Amino acid sequence: MSGWSNGSSNMSYTSFLLVGFPGLQESRALLVLPFLSLYLVIISANALVIHTVVAQRSLHQPMYLLIALLLAVNICAATTVVPAMLLSFSTHFHRISLAHCLLQMFCIYFFIVFDCNILLVMALDRYVAICYPLRYPEIVTGQLLAGLVGAAAARSTCIVAPVVALASRVRFCRSHVIYHFACEHMALMKLSCGDISLNKTVGLTVRIFNRVLDMLLLGASYSRIIHAAFRISSGGARSKALNTCGSHLLVVFTVYSSTMSSSIVYRVARTASQDVHNLLSAFYLLLPCVVNPIIYGELFFMIMRMDFYSKP
Repeated sequence: MSGWSNGSSNMSYTSFLLVGFPGLQESRALLVLPFLSLYLVIISANALVIHTVVAQRSLHQPMYLLIALLLAVNICAATTVVPAMLLSFSTHFHRISLAHCLLQMFCIYFFIVFDCNILLVMALDRYVAICYPLRYPEIVTGQLLAGLVGAAAARSTCIVAPVVALASRVRFCRSHVIYHFACEHMALMKLSCGDISLNKTVGLTVRIFNRVLDMLLLGASYSRIIHAAFRISSGGARSKALNTCGSHLLVVFTVYSSTMSSSIVYRVARTASQDVHNLLSAFYLLLPCVVNPIIYGELFFMIMRMDFYSKP
């Protein structure tokens, strides 16, 4: 039996069953192997690039340290979702308390927003490095870098915390079954039996404001970066700067397109099955975790090869 909270006759479930891909009840166990393989690829690929940054002293620079941090966040984001998903697949359901559900929700959205905020810090780092190369060492210090990462974490918390706090005040009496592999916000809100218009408004407003502001900042930064890169007289330095910015922009496109596609499809394709929505959620949560280490691994290989051939 699922737990109930009964205060002034306002009943609300306090524990839930996570049922990922409900349309595949009989064959969900077959999903364990592909998602487990995907998870192992995510862990190994991101860890390999992080190890490369740590092991190579020539990579102990702000840009590469930020890349390593971004990939560490990818590992954390995948770990927040995939193990619980695999448990749900293998045992047909996974019971989770409301507190743990809200904690998982916070972690999922925190890592997504933190991922985007790290990309903003990386854009600022590249802006200073390419537009003010002579002053770069004195501007981008370790202390500044730590402060920017701390500010990124604080901004992520301030964006996600109100959404989760509002979700914790909702009564859940419609059902105790979450037809999702994780405690996503809208999947949990479907179980509410009260007015959640404020939750929807705050969630949508925060997401739109955050995305629009981020895209404006990234667009302004990289337009200046690309303009400055084309003015570099040295062909090798110009090629290196453009390749670096190209890799960053590809990661930005991957992260933002995956997060925005889920929101758009969720609101447009309301007639689609729950399995389709769950698959799209898995797509936007896990795609950056798979693609990012590939992009940056290629970047590292390219930069090392260019440095090798540029040596006398």
